[in-house]
Amino acid sequence: MNIPLLPKTPVFPDPNLADADGLVGISEDIRPVRLLAAYKNGIFPWFEEQGFYFWFSPDPRMVLLADELKISKSMRPYFNQQKFTVTFDTCFSEVIKNCASIPRGPENSSWISANFVDAYTQLHAQGYAHSVEVWRGSELAGGLYGVSLGAAFFGESMFSKVPNASKFGFISLVKWLKQKGIGLIDCQVYTAHLARMGAKEIPRKTFLENLKETQNQTSMAGHWIYSSA
Repeated sequence: MNIPLLPKTPVFPDPNLADADGLVGISEDIRPVRLLAAYKNGIFPWFEEQGFYFWFSPDPRMVLLADELKISKSMRPYFNQQKFTVTFDTCFSEVIKNCASIPRGPENSSWISANFVDAYTQLHAQGYAHSVEVWRGSELAGGLYGVSLGAAFFGESMFSKVPNASKFGFISLVKWLKQKGIGLIDCQVYTAHLARMGAKEIPRKTFLENLKETQNQTSMAGHWIYSSA
């Protein structure tokens, strides 16, 4: 099929017109304004290749509703004993660079290119991209980052230097988001790891309908401060 080249203005075609892999189109930029337009329409950039950025809206879509979070028995001692501490937005650059350093997929490389790092760092400065830091003492043990718009959070990537650190951070984030009225967490595509924590696949059509409802709420932009209370 012919892959549509997106216009320079940050607009996207209907994600329901994506191909069988969920590919919506390709662009020559990954500016923050394009990222925001993409997420609002249920689209995200998956990788960069030869100066082009590939934008997807897969069907089905993996999502977690904050009310349906599952905490395994093996994780409960981590919280009861407070084996880690959590902060938000204290070292976004370090978190995303750690995520980018993890080899992934059959090619054993990361989809988070230097241009991705730059674009999301700009989005963080604008108050829409956020990081979760998990600490063991003064050591950054793990973390994750994503984008928040309206009553939805779009998870992007996570890393762990210590077993269960990123899981601890993700659970802490979901519980905090629920307190703030953000109930839809986009996990993009299926992983067994996320399924065990309550995430599930839903039709893209359903996801887009639910996403549209979340965008009626004002985005909680700016610097986030974590509190477990």
